[in-house]
Amino acid sequence: MEMRVPYGTGTVAVDIPDANVAAVVRPKRVPATDEKQTLRRAFDDPAGGPPLDTFLAGVARLVVIVNDATRPTPTAKVLQLIHPLVTGVPDVRLVVATGAHRAPTDDQLGGILGSTRGFYDERLVVHDARHPAHVVSVGVTSRDNEVLLNRVVAGASDILIVGSVEPHYFAGYTGGRKSILPGVAGFETIERNHGFAMDPASLPGALDGNPVHEDMADAVSLLHDQRIFTIMTVLDAEHRVCAAAAGDIEEAFAAAVREARAVFEIPVERKADVVVAVATSPLDADLYQSHKALEHGRLALREGGVLILVSECGHGVGERAYVDVLERTLSPREALLALEEGYRFGNHKVAHIADLASRFDLWAMTGLGDSPVLESIFMTPFDTLQQALDAALEREGQDAQVLFLMDAGVTVPRVR
Repeated sequence: MEMRVPYGTGTVAVDIPDANVAAVVRPKRVPATDEKQTLRRAFDDPAGGPPLDTFLAGVARLVVIVNDATRPTPTAKVLQLIHPLVTGVPDVRLVVATGAHRAPTDDQLGGILGSTRGFYDERLVVHDARHPAHVVSVGVTSRDNEVLLNRVVAGASDILIVGSVEPHYFAGYTGGRKSILPGVAGFETIERNHGFAMDPASLPGALDGNPVHEDMADAVSLLHDQRIFTIMTVLDAEHRVCAAAAGDIEEAFAAAVREARAVFEIPVERKADVVVAVATSPLDADLYQSHKALEHGRLALREGGVLILVSECGHGVGERAYVDVLERTLSPREALLALEEGYRFGNHKVAHIADLASRFDLWAMTGLGDSPVLESIFMTPFDTLQQALDAALEREGQDAQVLFLMDAGVTVPRVR
């Protein structure tokens, strides 16, 4: 059978015998809804706290926090819908929560802000986690993580957060508290928080007992003097808003997670011999982000199987810290031993990739071409997905079962 697999803005065709296709897994398809109505219902009937119009009534200064371009959040749609209410506030600032990521490009900013760009251009703050003058300490979490936050956010009395909730491979789920930490936190705070990703309890979809999530929640609790209203969206397979929750940051996040689990956590019958993990936009921007697809793909793969990453990686490798460590080692085991020297930012990525490479064969079809970086991080590059599939079937045998995870960055396969 011929299949079309997402790649960049288009697809690539592969031919595979029907008998070898174990499953084609993607987020659950849900009935299309009126996105504006879904959002308005969330504003008007929030999960804790007053409705949005009541929250904003009488506010003199407002800080709006939005995601950067590495999340599929429909920020522009939300900003357009709430624009009439926000323009009634005398002093408005908008902070792009970059976390430790690079600043968005001008085109990406246009995509984030949409039709409201003209209003926010003069009110815009792009968070820079690495600039000491941009952050201030607001306290310490129960895990002894000093929380450095963007000064504009830390000094705000009223905060409006626009985010989305989808699975995250070590924080459990994105959204809610993640807009604060790592979104607008200082680099040292992010580094300490991400260090908890080395803990085995930091898993896709896991919140209870997850130290990364709990440290993030602790950081939000330090903002006890601020009023916070959150708007959390859940997207379907076509990136349309299928559910939303708003209001109190904890209650809205919990409500959105319940909706997200029904969309993104997909049961599968058994583990496959080969998993094709497809990173789609925006996680296909670079290798750093695309790695998340592998973490979800591993959940459906038998020990020793072949895990094939498909990602355009148009912006290259991305954050290089993990690559620099892996390039200095000759084996996954050596990479894991190198981490005993102490945690540095990116080491959680080193640990995850080294663990993947020690358990599975990692292959990749990307836009990185013949760059040696893939082999240096224990991944075998292929020019085409067809070549990779043919090689996998030859290796695993004529009865090999292949599972296609078509939106692997946000789809969590759960073996029954």
